[in-house]
Amino acid sequence: MTETDQVIMARGLRKSFSVKGKHLDAVKGIDLEVAEGEIFGFLGPNGAGKTTTLRMLTTLLPIDDGTARVAGADVARQPKLVRSRIGYVSQQGGADDSATGRENLLLQARLYGLDRAEAGRRTDDVLSVLDLTEIADRRVKTYSGGQRRRLDVALGIVHGPDVLFLDEPSTGLDPQNRAHLWEHVQGLRLRGTTVFITTHYLEEADALCDRLMIMDHGQIVAEGTSRTLKQQVAGDSVLFRLKDTEHDAPRALALVGQTASVNDAAIQGDALRLYVDDGTKALPELLRLLDAEQIDVASVSLSEPTLDDVFLAKTGRSLRDAGPDGGPESMLQTEGEAA
Repeated sequence: MTETDQVIMARGLRKSFSVKGKHLDAVKGIDLEVAEGEIFGFLGPNGAGKTTTLRMLTTLLPIDDGTARVAGADVARQPKLVRSRIGYVSQQGGADDSATGRENLLLQARLYGLDRAEAGRRTDDVLSVLDLTEIADRRVKTYSGGQRRRLDVALGIVHGPDVLFLDEPSTGLDPQNRAHLWEHVQGLRLRGTTVFITTHYLEEADALCDRLMIMDHGQIVAEGTSRTLKQQVAGDSVLFRLKDTEHDAPRALALVGQTASVNDAAIQGDALRLYVDDGTKALPELLRLLDAEQIDVASVSLSEPTLDDVFLAKTGRSLRDAGPDGGPESMLQTEGEAA
């Protein structure tokens, strides 16, 4: 990727906070590049540093160290220019419940300096793009969760930004509304908008993003396309759920670790996860081995690697199991600090 292709470029980006006298490194010197017209995903557990990074890139938090350019402007030295060229949709959204969807959009467009006629044209356009025209003149407090989230996205693009930042865009949505939102985000990319998404949903990252970075504890642990990241995990994934996990899992782990067909193994929650070159060939051997040692298996599943397997391989834990205590950022959120 050449420098002229980069809509977002950061080098050595760092952010630290002090909480109750403790020094916490939320973002630890990360580099990233996002190309024009790309849907770029920042994947990681809650508290990993994703939102802190996004807030630095959107000028909402000062950068402690490092440099960043967004849409051709320096984030630290030209914050007003950056803001004029981006759209930002936070986790909480920003619509006025007492106003209609159309009124919210018209006000947003006018705040960005559009004249009345252009604001009206842009409002009609985004209402159509995000399937909001029929409810445009209803008060926002009557909107469903999916409708409200689409309005949040509309507010982020009504002024025609070069880059749209979406922070956990589908949190709280049911699967149907989440899939609907994904379709609209893909449509924005087709219209030429570069989209930067933070998410902890594996399915969202897999379905939407052209390229991903996986973040944990303030650091980048992997980057690439979903396909190339999965290829970094050797072979197939085998998951054994044991009848007596507490007593049998350590013994089973020691047993399979001595098997030539197993590339890697770890206890994951109430199960034992293995990575093997060929699952269909390795599975019968592994079952015989466990049976010989009287280790009872409740269920077995075999699958190709997922993004969760990538995260597990890079960090030693499952992204699905990584809760809100994922890193320093979550401590800041607990304390009510900006994170």
